Amino acid sequence: MAVEAPPATTPARAPQPARATASEVLAVFLRLGLTCFGGPIAHIGYFRDEFVTRRRWLDEQAYADLVALCQFLPGPASSQVGFSIGLMRAGFLGGLAAWTGFTLPSAIALVLFAYGASGLGGPVGHGLLHGLKLVAVAIVAQAVWSMARSLCPDRERASVAAIAAVILLLSPWSATQLAVILLGAVAGLWLCRGAPPAEAGHVPMPVSRGAGILALATFAVLLAGSLLVLDRAWPPGIGPFTAFYRSGALVFGGGHVVLPLLREAFVRPGWVSDDAFLAGYGAAQAVPGPLFTFGAYLGTVARIEPNGIAGAIVGLVGIFLPGIMILIGALPFWDGFRKRAAAQAAMRGINAAVVGILGAALYNPVWTSSVTTPADFAVALVGFVLLTAWRAPPLVVVLVSALGGMMLAGTS
Repeated sequence: MAVEAPPATTPARAPQPARATASEVLAVFLRLGLTCFGGPIAHIGYFRDEFVTRRRWLDEQAYADLVALCQFLPGPASSQVGFSIGLMRAGFLGGLAAWTGFTLPSAIALVLFAYGASGLGGPVGHGLLHGLKLVAVAIVAQAVWSMARSLCPDRERASVAAIAAVILLLSPWSATQLAVILLGAVAGLWLCRGAPPAEAGHVPMPVSRGAGILALATFAVLLAGSLLVLDRAWPPGIGPFTAFYRSGALVFGGGHVVLPLLREAFVRPGWVSDDAFLAGYGAAQAVPGPLFTFGAYLGTVARIEPNGIAGAIVGLVGIFLPGIMILIGALPFWDGFRKRAAAQAAMRGINAAVVGILGAALYNPVWTSSVTTPADFAVALVGFVLLTAWRAPPLVVVLVSALGGMMLAGTS
């Protein structure tokens, strides 16, 4: 799903020279990591204002092409856009600096929450955690609604999404999500070839074809390894990394799609409880930066080694690495690949399938684990209306739902 940048509001002038120091990139992205609330679409707006309008690091067309590429690939789109800008500005060190600055603030906040959540007791503490679980209901419902409107605009793609949700709701097997994504690609090739082709663009990047091929090979080998050991006995320390990597590699259509993938990887084997999982997911809505830093929280609270700080590092590296690797691999070949009608059709089917995946997750575990009384539904409904009708920032919804959860706990 490509997100077009809005037209410039200031007179155009040539971008600055495309070189800078990694420390300059780090400083800019650290500030963005502390202030970018609102999810990936909002992040892309912040980036445009910072790097196209204010700093002139790249022009409007180059930014629009870059956003289109990152929306096309699996992985966290806003983090991929940020990494690409750092890469253009200061090479691979600049890309690493951009990722670090944008990711670190929210990761630290969620690790602190993970340690503090275990100390929350009594009615108020339990009410706060329950309110955060109700945040997840509102957030995921809003994500399903908005993604369905944009990614399933016709009966063919709506049917793909519905069939994907039915399969997931009725299937007990952990590999079903991967099968649904593959079926979505096949359905897209069959049903979506007649859609108008996307405009082709050009994104100049300092990545050679050799480096791109190496990155794609590494991405594929690690993904194959994580799938081959699925549901088998884990060597110490390998299990969480492969679970994070597999989840990060299969996220199409938006960061919220990582929710069912991570739950399958961590809750089903008993590494994290459903309550802790949903409370952490709700807390992730209250912090700035990318939603994928939820991996730092899961790595911290996991019952399998490594956990704590080491687990948070494993979570961050594991969940972000596949998106960065496939981005580096795609950059040298993007122009030619994007023009292929078959690739565009397959992606339309995949995006429809992930709407179904997220819709199934909205019911189980988000709804079934959180909404047990009419009062719970009322709190979740208020959050949903705030997001969809009032366009309230997610932080406001977190505060309202947390307060509602504590009030419900006080009256029970």
